[in-house]
Amino acid sequence: MVSVRSALNRALRDAMADDDRVVLLGEDVHDGVFGITKGLAAEFGADRVRDTPISEQAIVGAAVGAALGGLRPVAEIMFMDFLGICLDQLANHAAKQRYMSGGRTSVPMTLRTSVGGGLGVGAQHAQMLEAWLAHVPGLKVAVPSNPADAYGLLRSAIHDDDPCVVVEQVPLYSRKGEMATARVAFGSAAVTRQGTDATVVTYGRQVHDALAVADTLDAEGVSLQVLDLRTVAPLDTATLFDAVRGTGRAVVLHEAVVTGGFGAEVAARLQEELFGELAAPVLRVGAEPVPVPYAKGLERRMLPGPDRLLAAVRKVLA
Repeated sequence: MVSVRSALNRALRDAMADDDRVVLLGEDVHDGVFGITKGLAAEFGADRVRDTPISEQAIVGAAVGAALGGLRPVAEIMFMDFLGICLDQLANHAAKQRYMSGGRTSVPMTLRTSVGGGLGVGAQHAQMLEAWLAHVPGLKVAVPSNPADAYGLLRSAIHDDDPCVVVEQVPLYSRKGEMATARVAFGSAAVTRQGTDATVVTYGRQVHDALAVADTLDAEGVSLQVLDLRTVAPLDTATLFDAVRGTGRAVVLHEAVVTGGFGAEVAARLQEELFGELAAPVLRVGAEPVPVPYAKGLERRMLPGPDRLLAAVRKVLA
């Protein structure tokens, strides 16, 4: 059993050992604020693990240039909230380079970023923004929920010839699970719990909330299926449709604010594809449409949790 933190560190170490084109850059990556890059500078040297100034635009701009120059950079943006500062580099340069060059050049870079919802770190360090990224053609976006997927998705991102973003939820860093060293393909969802009465479609930390609710309902004789999307871009629609078709009911759960969240895309796809086969409308469960509060009590009320998911599942079952 290993933690998500250890799995991510192992993925970076293995990728750097396998390919000397893999380099790391970001703020404090020599030591790693969350311990993800700990020990890598000592092992691979300062040329391949580079601390940068506090400039997200410069970090991503340098990563784009390094990728165009033949390297496979892994850039770290310490908190997801700061993506707005470097979004031009990511969305208008990295994501569009293959298209703008007629397929002649690609940008094989990975962007790692963390988000701290539930830790009382305030409104500017805790907001899930994966819907921003999924909206940009040319970007691939992963949100792992366990150590094996954290390792496998990060390894796949690093060796992909197009720009990838791996979103790491800080509350998951210490969560332990089985470790595997196989790569996990982007666009491959996983059914983490079989069920027949309803399907919860989710990803990241909320997978564990869904499994907890499934245990609660199992005691009541209700069989809840849990689908972990693993990546939101590309979206594994084949597995999604099969999972929901089998139960006829779906609840989409994510940590991000419901309004404009990625759950709206999932719900729309399900309604378009399975409208005649659904026994109830697709429901969405997510955060309240307010900035993430600093006060712990308010933050708990703002973020989705098992109680809110349980109420939604009971509603679709009714």
